[in-house]
This record gives sequence, structure tokens and C-alpha cells, in this order.
Amino acid sequence: MYDLVIIGSGPAGLSAAVYAKRAGLDTLVLEKSNMSGGQVLTTYEVDNYLGLPGVNGFDLGMKFREHADNMEIPFMVAEVERVEAPGHIKAAELVSSETRAAGHRIITNKGEVEARTVLIATGANHARLGVPGETELSGKGVSYCATCDGAFFRNRTVAVVGGGDVAVEDAVFLARTSKKVFLIHRRDELRAARILQESVKQLPNVEILWDSVVEEIQGKEHVEGLLLRNLKSGERRSLEADGVFIAVGIHPNTEIFREVVDCDEKGYIAAGEDGQTSVPGIFAAGDVRTKPLRQIITAVSDGANAVTSIQNFFMGRTK
Repeated sequence: MYDLVIIGSGPAGLSAAVYAKRAGLDTLVLEKSNMSGGQVLTTYEVDNYLGLPGVNGFDLGMKFREHADNMEIPFMVAEVERVEAPGHIKAAELVSSETRAAGHRIITNKGEVEARTVLIATGANHARLGVPGETELSGKGVSYCATCDGAFFRNRTVAVVGGGDVAVEDAVFLARTSKKVFLIHRRDELRAARILQESVKQLPNVEILWDSVVEEIQGKEHVEGLLLRNLKSGERRSLEADGVFIAVGIHPNTEIFREVVDCDEKGYIAAGEDGQTSVPGIFAAGDVRTKPLRQIITAVSDGANAVTSIQNFFMGRTK
């Protein structure tokens, strides 16, 4: 039985693995693919990770994994099918020594693993438009994170796709530095909070394109424009843009855990900065948990915080 099994090897999982190894915990990392790093692997350039401005996302992900490998942390390529907690105890104020000693069963497509504690670090995926050019130009003008990549488009023309809070917040954020921002929404009114709608409508360099969808993202080496279709008139038009920020939703990878730990209405695991979930011995870190900011640096921080909480758990200290 392992002291800790980490599910997922993105920035949160790898950070936790390093801290767990340094803490002397017998740890195993489960990763469903042959490559660690999570979403960072598909990021062309990361400009806001402290100390490494402009680092290639793939290279950063490989550095994270290399750090873990140099510490001889064991990895297992397997897809987790479910996690079984002893008695599915939830919201316990005091964790008994029996509970701390009991094992959680992690059932994978390659067999079962037992661990005294489990860290869920499976990340989240941005919803995609599924249009031509999106995959090919990802990281080359197609972005899913305005706060990550907005600085690359200073004094340039960009488009934001979506009509919820995130899309409108992205448009407001990008309008501070971009020459022109097009906000493309498939309906005739925004779904964002009223205060956000008022803010974006007052910005002189933001233009809202109503009842419109993106049919194609155009460009060869980088984004050069978009092909739009108006849903009411059927009219198609080309729109010149240097970048497009897609904000049509984020889906946390928590489906197999929702019957075990408490999640919010969007599927994010209910866990604070300490990573503690509603089940003693099960923790969450990174984009899977409830938090206001989902970035590489906050995921790495989550991994470290979670291991500190796991150490406290073994010593019988809980919040």
C-alpha cells in the first residue's frame, strides 16, 4: 500500500510528487497518457511563469517531468476508472487512526492500487469550437487563456468567442492593450453578469458581433482571420484578426470522482487552498478544484500545499 497515489501528472501532480518524495512519502503517480505535463504541452509559449519568460510550453512540461524522474519517482501509465474510499466517509471533523490507516482503492484499466491518501490532479479541458484551423493554429494565435497570452497581442486586433462571464472578462482584459477586440457571440444578448455587460459595452475598442459563429480559423503559420456566419441571416463574412481567444467553457476532468467527493455545480471538486476534499484522505490540486485562478503557477502551488495537508493528515491534524 502506497502512502500517496497521485492521479494525473500535470503541473499540480508533478509538483506534489516532488514534494511528496522530499517528505519521504511512498508515492506513485498514475498518468493515462505516455506524456506528462497536461495542458501546458499544447501551449506554444508561456510568458508569465516566474523566471522563465517566453519558455515553450512543451519544454516546460518536459522540465517538470524531468525533475520528477531525477528524483526516481515511480510512474504508471494507466487510466483510472474509479476510486473507492473506505465507507465513503464525508465531512469528518476528526480523523481516527483507523481511517488514516485504511486504504483507498484506485481501480485502473491495468489493475488495482491501494493508497492511504489520494491526490486528484486530473486537470481540466477547455471546450473547443471544433472548426477547421483551431487545432492547427493552437498556440499560434488560437488561445484559451487571455491572461496567459494577451500580452502577445499588444496593439493588435483580436477576437473573443463566447458570451459568458469568462468571455466578457477576457474582452475587457484584452481591450486594455489590444488595438481592437471583437466579441463574437452566437446569441443576441450576453449571458455574463450585468455589471460585466455594462463594462464591456462602454469600451470604445470593443465591438460585439451578435448572432454569429466561427466557421473557420484562417491562417498558415499563425492566425490571420476568421470566417463567420450570422445565424439569423445566414450571411458569411471574413474578419481580419491576429488572434482568437476561445472562451466557451471549461470542463474539469472529475466525472469519475463525483460520486466519491463533493463537487460544485460545474463539476469542480470542493477543496480549498489546503486541497482537502469532503472525504478524509482524498485531496485535490490544480484545475480540478474550486478556485478563482487556474494557471500553471497556481497548479504548482496547489501540489505543494496538498502534500503539506497530507503530512498533517498522517499526523492526525486536520482543519
